[in-house]
Amino acid sequence: MLMKCALWFRGAVAVAIVTTTSPFVGSVDAQALSGEMLVKALQRGGYVILMRHAASPRETPTKETANADNLKLERQLDEAGRASAIAMGKALRTLEIPIGEVFTSPTYRAIETVKYAELGKPTPAPELGDGGQSMQGSTEAQSAWLQKKVTQFSAGKNVILVTHMPNISRAFPALAAGVADGESLVFGPDGQGGATVVGRIKIEEWPRFK
Repeated sequence: MLMKCALWFRGAVAVAIVTTTSPFVGSVDAQALSGEMLVKALQRGGYVILMRHAASPRETPTKETANADNLKLERQLDEAGRASAIAMGKALRTLEIPIGEVFTSPTYRAIETVKYAELGKPTPAPELGDGGQSMQGSTEAQSAWLQKKVTQFSAGKNVILVTHMPNISRAFPALAAGVADGESLVFGPDGQGGATVVGRIKIEEWPRFK
């Protein structure tokens, strides 16, 4: 996949405009949104929010430190991850940003992110998962699935996809640099049947929007 990427930094939001030969993602006519404009766009719905799960220590917990329902002793959110997910969810509701379908990696930490943000009952999708390999990367098939999924918009509502850094970086290598825990890439229609990134939001920025 040949890809070119230009970055614009507008306030606290970094926006990437992409041109690519992929049939799934790209547009030379992308509109960069930030601040109030981005919030108003999301309030109308019709976007896909691709999110990296909230902060989680790289080490797996012990039986003594694991949450009661973390029976497989998977990585789980730390205090900062839980707090940021709660704040993000509260901000989405305060801003009246409509959320439709929510798809998540089947991993415990991703499902926890959805739970604490109170995003409703998610649909676990293996394509968003880590294959039980934590930070070891995703497959080409997963990348193709994700590239297509960000083009599937829902009128009047926003779709949320919660996944992992390797999944984002493999599917969108020109966009993934520096994506932090809990950070989101916002995809909108490119007018040609594909998608383009219109905004990039760190998890701690959601409560700052007015």
